[in-house]
Amino acid sequence: MNRAALFDVDGTLVDTNHLHVTSWWEALRQAGHDVPMHAIHRALGLPGEDLLSHLLGEERDTGGDGALSAAHATLYATYFERLPRLRSADELLRTLSRRGWRVVLVTSAGGGELDALRRAIGADDALTATASADDVERGKPAPDPVRHALELADASAHGSVFVGDSVWDMKAATRAGVRPVGVLSGGIPRHDLEAAGAGPVYRDPADLLEHLDASPFGVAG
Repeated sequence: MNRAALFDVDGTLVDTNHLHVTSWWEALRQAGHDVPMHAIHRALGLPGEDLLSHLLGEERDTGGDGALSAAHATLYATYFERLPRLRSADELLRTLSRRGWRVVLVTSAGGGELDALRRAIGADDALTATASADDVERGKPAPDPVRHALELADASAHGSVFVGDSVWDMKAATRAGVRPVGVLSGGIPRHDLEAAGAGPVYRDPADLLEHLDASPFGVAG
């Protein structure tokens, strides 16, 4: 079977987590919700509806969720033309592709946001596919997005690797039977990633690339 190299995007390949925090904070503030930024940061990686449930509670009136998500999307879109790629993210994807891995992005982004993220990464030539949360019923931490990515890559869970920056990434990968690898570039502490199932944890894509042969990509390969 093929081997898949699965990658979360925000905070893993593109340095966007704090832009999302600011955009969600402002959208929530405009709607009258006082939510601290550190709480928003820890909720990143969840699909929008789940993120709002996590921050505002399951029992809230969900009638305003659409407007909140739309406000976040509008605010975040102002950054589209200057999203910063994390160091060596493009080189990491191309190196894995050259080594025979099927590289798949696993993200909740879609439409213009996904286009902007792919432009920021600048390695479309290394990609086999992109798996969006819109394509599955449940987003991370459910295993559905990871399993969908494996299907797109025609790859088995055994021998495949998922790289992400959030506890939701680690839980989704573990539940799908894929080896989870953490990166600290999203701002989540090493201990939290390891507690959620991460095996090795690297500083950022450049650190993973530098130690690629000793990583699960080298061991599995």
